[in-house]
Amino acid sequence: MDPIDTIDDATAAAAFRRLVHHLRHRSDAQNVDLMGLAGFCRNCLSDWVSEAGGVPNDAAREAIYGMPYAEWKATHQAEATPEQLQRMQESVAKNAH
Repeated sequence: MDPIDTIDDATAAAAFRRLVHHLRHRSDAQNVDLMGLAGFCRNCLSDWVSEAGGVPNDAAREAIYGMPYAEWKATHQAEATPEQLQRMQESVAKNAH
């Protein structure tokens, strides 16, 4: 058994919420950079919430971002550079199982 599967749901949920609050605080960490480094971003988290719990996508995004996605994007998201997009594409390619 994978050790992560031994963590109780309440503890896992608390850690997840802490991660979400951290990402909200670090709005300077662009999604494209998160994707380029780790192969996931805030949108991925909201998609996973939506898929796991049947939460509508817009509601899941608002839960992750702490505001409507369009508002967060207009306030915090910068234009991605070609270099950022290239790193993201290379990183996402590693996600294939």
